[in-house]
Amino acid sequence: MEAFWKFNGIVNGIVWGPWMLTLIVGTGIWLTVWLGFPQIRYFGLMLKEVLGRIREKSNEEGSISSFAAMATALAATVGTGNIAGVATALHLGGPGSLVWMLISALFGMTTKFSEVTLAVRYREKDETGAYRGGTMYILENALGMKWLAVIFALFAFLASFGIGNMVQANSTTEGIFMAFGIPHIYTAIAIAIIVGLVIWGGLTSIATVTVYLVPFMAIFYIIGAIAVLIMHIDAIPAAFAMAIEGAFGNPMALPGALAGWAVKTAITRGIARGVFSNEAGLGSAPMVHCTAKVDHPVRQGFYGLFEVFMDTIVICTLTATTILVTGVLTSQPELTGAQLSLAAFSSVLGTGGTMILSLSLALFALSTILGWYWYGETALVYICNGPSLIKPFKILWIVLVVLGGWGGAGILANLWDLSDTLNGLMAVPNLIGLLLLSKELKRLTNDFDSKIKSGELRK
Repeated sequence: MEAFWKFNGIVNGIVWGPWMLTLIVGTGIWLTVWLGFPQIRYFGLMLKEVLGRIREKSNEEGSISSFAAMATALAATVGTGNIAGVATALHLGGPGSLVWMLISALFGMTTKFSEVTLAVRYREKDETGAYRGGTMYILENALGMKWLAVIFALFAFLASFGIGNMVQANSTTEGIFMAFGIPHIYTAIAIAIIVGLVIWGGLTSIATVTVYLVPFMAIFYIIGAIAVLIMHIDAIPAAFAMAIEGAFGNPMALPGALAGWAVKTAITRGIARGVFSNEAGLGSAPMVHCTAKVDHPVRQGFYGLFEVFMDTIVICTLTATTILVTGVLTSQPELTGAQLSLAAFSSVLGTGGTMILSLSLALFALSTILGWYWYGETALVYICNGPSLIKPFKILWIVLVVLGGWGGAGILANLWDLSDTLNGLMAVPNLIGLLLLSKELKRLTNDFDSKIKSGELRK
């Protein structure tokens, strides 16, 4: 096992080397220019679509509403990396990482928009009547690359056990322990019961829970972060000035850029503990977005735009700014990860700040377990060419929640690193698919624009 973990470290260094960052950023830039800056020209329509259809429900068998699909995707995306990953990026990359985080998110919005649009375009229904889609279906149905599709599905399936389950369960139990002192095992069992009840009902049950859980946990955390910022409102301009200087005007610029792009994970193993803040480029979120009832693939792409906007530009920026304005980054340089964010909140709100951050950490992690379950199931159904192993998979998922929440810091640390490697390997076939289907994406956006203009589709 020691040799295996060493080998994984070598592969991780290759996977998350400069070429991978170039591929991810380059793909986002290319698609942004090629598609006419959709994150800007569709921004108003995006807000109208997402905020105006919150209460909508789908009456089509095997599908959920567009908002429910996005809520489930956000449940998987908004995780501990929004708290711990951002703090680690600042610790390793300096204040400038905030600027590069925002720049990368701007292009990441287009990448996620493209992934989601193609996933809806090439989705299909399984024998149970449920929609299935994502990178593997895109690679097979659009490009005829079955072998690459299987490889992607295998990477996604294996990654789900680590980043989507055990390490998130551990973060949840740790957050509850910090807030209330409840032993990890008790929380782990409680979480396993909750998760079991939710996932046993399938996608509809998961979506029903996340539609309420995601807005609540996001608003809860945002209010806490804004309270910290209000108490240090005079320091906000200086904090952003520090970030800009760090991004462009000093030797910390390069590591700041790398840390900012990955947010939850960059090329360093420390930042890798958070994965991507918005998962743009990984090909994970399209597996649930494709289940939405929608009149055109591009319309669901709006929800991909909003997902990155909310996850990174709103939540991650708030986390970074609270750390900068409170000064804990420089006054307590020994802290990193969740402890750095905790210091920022508690320095202003005291025990209340500890409670807010701890509960947010727990809720973010719990939501990720629910969202990533669907990714793991979708990958398994594709690999097995059918849903025959879904029930055993659900049982295994519940058992792993208990084991992950219980503890085992050593194995969990290794699981973070392995999941990070698998996430990077997921990105390769996904980005290949996006680049090869650039013309189809252009055709779809032109078709949507013309139908909106003619009144065939609603605005």
